[in-house]
Amino acid sequence: MVLRTGRLLLLLGLLAVVVLGSVALGAKDIPLTGVWHALTTPTGSEDDLVVRGLRVPRTALGVLAGVALGVGGALMQGHTRNPLADPGVLGVTQGAAFAVVLSIFTLGVTGLHGYIWFAFAGALVASVVVFLLGSSRTGPTPVTLALAGAAVSALMHGLVSALVLLDRQSLDAFRFWQVGGLAGRDLAVLWQVLPFVLVGLVLAAFNAGGLNALALGDEVARSLGQRVVLTRVVGVAAITLLVGGAVAACGPIGFVGLVVPHVARAMTGPDHRWLLPFSGVLGAVVLLVADVVGRVVARPGELEVGIVMALLGAPFFIALVRRRRLVRL
Repeated sequence: MVLRTGRLLLLLGLLAVVVLGSVALGAKDIPLTGVWHALTTPTGSEDDLVVRGLRVPRTALGVLAGVALGVGGALMQGHTRNPLADPGVLGVTQGAAFAVVLSIFTLGVTGLHGYIWFAFAGALVASVVVFLLGSSRTGPTPVTLALAGAAVSALMHGLVSALVLLDRQSLDAFRFWQVGGLAGRDLAVLWQVLPFVLVGLVLAAFNAGGLNALALGDEVARSLGQRVVLTRVVGVAAITLLVGGAVAACGPIGFVGLVVPHVARAMTGPDHRWLLPFSGVLGAVVLLVADVVGRVVARPGELEVGIVMALLGAPFFIALVRRRRLVRL
């Protein structure tokens, strides 16, 4: 326990350093003294406007989204008992995407503040449908949840493709959201999704002990007095709130929920009471580092964090599949 606590404190220290880097680095580097001046005694200079108006909201949203995606990924892998599962398995991402396109196509909503609520509603509806389809009299199982999620995701993806082909305005607005990024978001977006993410984190904390029992198998968990269906319901609700909030605010950012839990598990072991907080902190670190890399490598422009995560996460995914020998011809 002492070792895990020490590692968690080190991770929190690393997160603090990355947060400073996220505020200071970009198309225009700002020294730490300038950052401190902008935060404490702003005078309206260009550096003050960049720090307070652009980078602080972007960094805060990156921390929130990283925590949500990291914890959501750990929950998803635990509930499906699938090391290659990510939060999108429950159809959350594609449900949000379909709702965004539908709101643009039918209502003409084009602003982020307008369709963020549609994205969250779509994620919620899709996850509920997946849970209902994957449930039987004895409740959902890891296999049925994964199969139902794949079916619903495929259906939503087909509908999204059809809508964006029918309407150019839908395609143009959807492309901005679909890439996945932190740029262009202000603190109003953060406040919109913050309550949902906080509730999701509370549910995840309550779900950790039950998830440890489910890791032994549903029958063993029942014999230990665990209420399996209730545990799954709480877990799915937590995943929906966490990932739905992150996807609604930032768009679909891949690989965070897949990569981070594996790194955290190497540091903590399988105990979800430790795995979830480690995954949350690591998720924030990874997402912010990817965002800073995207700003620095493409100066004076930038790469969206969704693109950077795809470039960094794909090699990890391939290495994971080969190491675990999950694919055989």
